[in-house]
Amino acid sequence: MPIHRHSLPQIAVDGALIALAWYLAFELRFNHGPQGRYQHLLERTLPWVVVGGLVVLAASGVYERQWRYSSQRDYVALGRGMLVLTVLAVLGVAVLHPVLVSPNGQGLGHKLVGLDVPDGVSVLFLLLGLAFLCSLRVAARSLHERRPLAALKAASTAQRSVLIVGAGDGGRLVLREILRNRELGLVPVGFLDDDQRKHGLRIDGVKVHGDTHGDLGRTLDEAEPDETIIAIPSAPGSTRARIVRACRERGVPVRTLPTVFELLRDQDASSGGAIAKQVREVRVEDVLGRDPVHVELRTAGAYLTGETVLVTGAGGSIGSELCRQIAQVRPRRLVLVDHAEDNLFAIARELEQERHVPPAVICAVLADCKESARMKEVFAEHSPAVVFHAAAYKHVGLMEANPIEAVRNNALATRLVAMLAGEHGVERFVLVSTDKAVAPATVMGASKALAELALEVATAAHPDTRYAGVRFGNVLGSSGSVVPIFRRQIERGGPVSVTDERMERYFMTIPEAVQLIIRSGSLVSPRSGGRGAELFVLDMGEPVKIVDLARAMIELSGLTPERDIEIEIVGARPGEKLSEELVADYERLMSTEAEKIMRVERRRAAAAVVESAFGSVEAMLAEADADTLCARMASIATSPWASPAALPAKDAGPSPAGGAAGALTPPPSSAASPAQSGEAAPVRLPSS
Repeated sequence: MPIHRHSLPQIAVDGALIALAWYLAFELRFNHGPQGRYQHLLERTLPWVVVGGLVVLAASGVYERQWRYSSQRDYVALGRGMLVLTVLAVLGVAVLHPVLVSPNGQGLGHKLVGLDVPDGVSVLFLLLGLAFLCSLRVAARSLHERRPLAALKAASTAQRSVLIVGAGDGGRLVLREILRNRELGLVPVGFLDDDQRKHGLRIDGVKVHGDTHGDLGRTLDEAEPDETIIAIPSAPGSTRARIVRACRERGVPVRTLPTVFELLRDQDASSGGAIAKQVREVRVEDVLGRDPVHVELRTAGAYLTGETVLVTGAGGSIGSELCRQIAQVRPRRLVLVDHAEDNLFAIARELEQERHVPPAVICAVLADCKESARMKEVFAEHSPAVVFHAAAYKHVGLMEANPIEAVRNNALATRLVAMLAGEHGVERFVLVSTDKAVAPATVMGASKALAELALEVATAAHPDTRYAGVRFGNVLGSSGSVVPIFRRQIERGGPVSVTDERMERYFMTIPEAVQLIIRSGSLVSPRSGGRGAELFVLDMGEPVKIVDLARAMIELSGLTPERDIEIEIVGARPGEKLSEELVADYERLMSTEAEKIMRVERRRAAAAVVESAFGSVEAMLAEADADTLCARMASIATSPWASPAALPAKDAGPSPAGGAAGALTPPPSSAASPAQSGEAAPVRLPSS
């Protein structure tokens, strides 16, 4: 029976209420109150009914929390406790006979019998006791939530009216928090909800005015709220965008509850008092018009529980989120590998101090994936069961200027880490790839295409290790993403630079992409079985025009595109495509058991041919021959797959001889002209 000192006042009051209920039950049962023997029964049983009642209530768990936090479970416990108490009181009187009387009023000399509790007294005691105990707790909670004194104090401060979008559980939590914390200075003026059955109803005294379609503008004009809160965690981006647009037109600030994924990810945030802290500003990912992705992480990542997991590039945008989510499924050890000291320190500190991961689980390793000796030491020391290889250079423009380093880090380092994983008995190896590896038109894309080929070599050499690559598009806010660039340009007052009005890209948030990467790792076949390394593609939804993204970010900043912030069209950069593909013409998508994840079917490359190609690339790197290297990269990145024999059921893509659209070319001094080769928009790569 968990009882602490803070429960003593509650116990004293409950004892008084039980005594009052027992007394009134006798008083109400008899017209003029209990007389004679029943008065005697009342007096003899009252003390132990009170004591027994408190014991039963304590055993029912009603003293585990204070009255002001009472919930439906507490009321059920009270009902169960009062029922048990009533039964025990009746049975106790029947068995112990605290009052003995003569049967039928006969005098002395006759056998005495016990006086039982009248049925009416039992029923009245049960109802009165339950009413008293529940009413007290309801009143305490109501006073706590309404806080009349706080309301009087808040009345003297500035009040801000709030329109709540969503009258479901999320909206009710927001409303209760507003009513409970009057210090927030918020006054709810109404709800909006798309469920027509709720229209016209009042929830805790606040009316549901209509839906978010036809009634949104009218309600905003009539109620004139100072702020709107979107309280629908599962709302799609199109709905959020419509609400934000209508509010921005009227100068009404908008905030939102976190998405379902954020709420599940941040499980340390509790309900109740934490709701006010969880309401945040609307972000660009909220209004992109795409449905949010949710994967049950503990199920999808169950294969990581109790295992040693190694993450390369752990300090990067993708790598750090991988570490955060992997830590939630309780691995035996989480090895963080990065060559950037500051980034590695930051993610290790965050996991330990902010996310409360035990220090014994975390191991931060300062190492460069390009260094063979150092990586051998890392694998030998930690013997990981699963490896997520997220270390890569991602800035397209920077890689164009540094092609040799791009190939070393993105391609050769991947081959090195993949081979070491096989040599040290790693069960699963997952490569984080990119859509730019499809028909690569940039050095960065070609280097990632080579990284995908490196998995084929590793699979042939180590068939017991399961290798897979996960290919996806742009992630919002990652290293190399356009979002932070646009944000800085808006903060400077513009202009916001867009390369082409027709430019469009696939977008996904970092947490969404990472949870699908983890899920993809669980889909890898138990053995290679001659299929080669597996490749998965994430369903990124519909592509988003970059110019629309720029406008959305400007509007979210409270500004008007073209009036407050100019959007400048600067022209596409060398090698930049108007749109990206997630699969090539010679690849075929196959469904998987996981939502939003597809398997890429393509012909397996001959490991010997790929290894020979890597050997020639290494020779060019040793000679620092950037021109020849660029030409060789383009050939290697496309030739193993662009074959009519790759997929008999589908037309193959263009052959290397014909010049794949957007293929890499070296500077003019060492390559044919675009007109001669038939290539579209060739990329010129500077010498190193």
